Amino acid sequence: MLGDALLVIDLQNGVCHQNKADIYQLEQLRMKVSQRIARYTAADHPVIFVQHENETLLKGSAAWQLIPEIPVPATAYFVAKMHANSFFQTPLNRLLQNLKVTKVELCGAQSEYCIDATVKFAHGLGYQLLMSHQMTTTWDNEFMSAAKTIAFYEKIWDRRFLQFVDSY
Repeated sequence: MLGDALLVIDLQNGVCHQNKADIYQLEQLRMKVSQRIARYTAADHPVIFVQHENETLLKGSAAWQLIPEIPVPATAYFVAKMHANSFFQTPLNRLLQNLKVTKVELCGAQSEYCIDATVKFAHGLGYQLLMSHQMTTTWDNEFMSAAKTIAFYEKIWDRRFLQFVDSY
């Protein structure tokens, strides 16, 4: 199942690589996201990359760049954000409306921050949301491992905010 558009959030060097370590299960996520991008591109559905900007992710810097292993279609759209919510003070909602998108598939980083904020806000705007299990990632934190954080948020999102689909 495909949405009308694929939203790839914050798969940037400075988010996915820190202190010579990779974010949780980055290689598996790269492969899955690459497969989804290929399917959306083949179906002529938009792929939208959201990139976070802040004091450590300066626009144009190496940290701000998308991870190089993710294919970027020539037809891709890009949205810059400065808040966890991909819609807050960005043109994302207008872009989705202009593209006639009502069903959005999401993937990316970090599960408990930018993905969660975007999922809940998009749901509130009336978008039908899709996601595949293990299509978000994060870092271990002081309360939970990355694996437990992802499972926790997937449980919250499931059938309340989005529909999980088999995508690979």
